[in-house]
Amino acid sequence: MIKNTLKLIPLLLALLILAPSLALAHQPRITESRLTQVPNPEISKVYYGKLTGEPDVYVINASEAFDLYVNVLVPDIAGQKKDVSAVVLKDLPAGEAGEKEIALLDSKNFKWKKFYEPFGADTYWRGPQFKARAEAGTYEIRVWSSSNDNKYSLSIGEIEAFDGKEALGALTIIPELKKDFFDKSPIGFIASPFGWGLIVIMYVLAFIVGFLYRTILKKFAKNSPLPAGALAKEGRGAKNIGKPDRLLRAAIGVALLLWAITTSWSPILIFFSGFCVFEAIFSWCGFYAALGKKTCPME
Repeated sequence: MIKNTLKLIPLLLALLILAPSLALAHQPRITESRLTQVPNPEISKVYYGKLTGEPDVYVINASEAFDLYVNVLVPDIAGQKKDVSAVVLKDLPAGEAGEKEIALLDSKNFKWKKFYEPFGADTYWRGPQFKARAEAGTYEIRVWSSSNDNKYSLSIGEIEAFDGKEALGALTIIPELKKDFFDKSPIGFIASPFGWGLIVIMYVLAFIVGFLYRTILKKFAKNSPLPAGALAKEGRGAKNIGKPDRLLRAAIGVALLLWAITTSWSPILIFFSGFCVFEAIFSWCGFYAALGKKTCPME
């Protein structure tokens, strides 16, 4: 039983890592300064920023030709104007001063379209976009609005790519975007497959760990040199907590889950929430089992 259960853990961990790659078509990024370097411009990324009086600049240094894709978006929130524009510039060859305009993404002459992004569970206004085969060189994408105080999203690249590192990064970024960019509670992320999928995966993993822990302790108790007796020999794998303790663990599990989904969506908090629920359902406490303690009525 233990051997078969152990085989499931890598599978669940793989699902945890791969779930974001199925749910998100882009790598989310929060713009932290007016000048941002864009690596791997063909890989789909969305930069979330807010103009602070001057245009934001995104720089691409390409050593070879690449497919350039740029799209301007704004969040569908109260007070947000759809007047964010962008221009794509290319540095002139060495020896020539200045820049060449490649494309102007003009918000004034574009009909913005609202769309709902189901995996992030957010609504945007999609603005002008540009797509072309670009030569090697240095490019600048400048983003501005009439008052330069707007929130905006800048999508660069179209190739979907997501690895474990990006998945963990998204878990940190998305709740922050909910709160600071979309002016919503992070709890809204539960409507996303990425959100409720994370809860399901961490709860299943917590239950598997709980069963493993209980089985190992039970085997350890049977082989223990401690004096025989129900408490020492059987209590480690059998029920060991009564109704008050079960209710307490259920309450702790719910509290941890609420804490997680209203703040950072921490997988660790969700895991321990699931473990508390496991203990409540099966009337078993791992800590009590390790100590040979029991609070349920003796049979």
